[in-house]
Amino acid sequence: MSTPTPVQRLAELGQSIWLDYIRRDILNDGTLQRMIDVDGLRGMTSNPSIFDKAIAETDIYDDALHGELARDDSQSDQALFFRLAIQDVRRAADQFAAVYVGSGHRDGFVSLEVSPELARDTGATVKEARSLWRRVNRPNLMIKVPGTREGIPAVRELVEDGLNINITLLFSVDRYRDVLDAYLSALEARLEAGKPLGEINSVASFFVSRVDSKLDRALEGNGSADALALRGQCAVANAKVAYAHLQEVMAGERWQRLAAAGAVPQRLLWASTSTKNPDYPPLLYVETLVGPHTVNTVPPATYELLMQTPLQSVTVDRDVDAARAALARLAEFGIDLAAATDQLENEGVASFSDAFHHLLGRLDGWRGAMETVE
Repeated sequence: MSTPTPVQRLAELGQSIWLDYIRRDILNDGTLQRMIDVDGLRGMTSNPSIFDKAIAETDIYDDALHGELARDDSQSDQALFFRLAIQDVRRAADQFAAVYVGSGHRDGFVSLEVSPELARDTGATVKEARSLWRRVNRPNLMIKVPGTREGIPAVRELVEDGLNINITLLFSVDRYRDVLDAYLSALEARLEAGKPLGEINSVASFFVSRVDSKLDRALEGNGSADALALRGQCAVANAKVAYAHLQEVMAGERWQRLAAAGAVPQRLLWASTSTKNPDYPPLLYVETLVGPHTVNTVPPATYELLMQTPLQSVTVDRDVDAARAALARLAEFGIDLAAATDQLENEGVASFSDAFHHLLGRLDGWRGAMETVE
């Protein structure tokens, strides 16, 4: 029997590795299929920043853009983007289809995000999510919905509709509690209505490294030795407390009733797991957060490092009391964790929206240049 790859070993420990990246060349040249078949890659995520870099900053999509505008030169830049993105997501979903089937429909998902400017509009989010779900038309699609206050009721409605939902841009444990409650409430509504539960999957994308980037600056601003000693610890602590909440809920009567009816747990997905501080270990946000019912979505550079670094044990449930204590100490240094995570949410929404608008601007410029040439 061959030795498991690092990705396969993590799957044995209950964690799925997904790739936080999509680009048409890896769909065309066999790279993604090799990562699935040989490495054991279990899924894929995308976001507006990833598509911005893929479409606006390379020539890989030029032929497809020509073809789309030849087909319909009156379509908006946003419509043009979604046509290209849907093509990629469909192809990726098809390449993950065997994982989806082989895992009993528990893995092999590809995520596509609703327009980021809808993050504060519940109704528009629901409408676009339903539209994207129909247009992609793949059972292993996950629609990404920002976990803003306005996004929570959208999650509740979409899960009740039977869609697979990836709730993104989560930074606080309190907001994660709301997300998990929305998922359970939607499943309970389906159960009361006699609708099946077993095919619905969801992940809650809990961002990690950005938390340290924000809090490290605040700790450095305090400048005391005790504050500085806390740098690089808070993001992992925050994630571990979120995971502890998941464990508590899964042990409770509310979840057990749903599980008995065939429901699938909403997994925690660790996002933003590349280290931003070069002084930190490059796999800090991977090796410390290994555990059952989790996903870690990693960018290509982190993925390559992971493939060289076998991880052998569950770590996310270690030292939870110490994690709570570390977060509690922030107040000693004048740092408001809730305010910091609210800022991170706002910054995340703005960052994705900026990337989306940058992409649309590049598409508009590309269209104008092509019309000039013609």
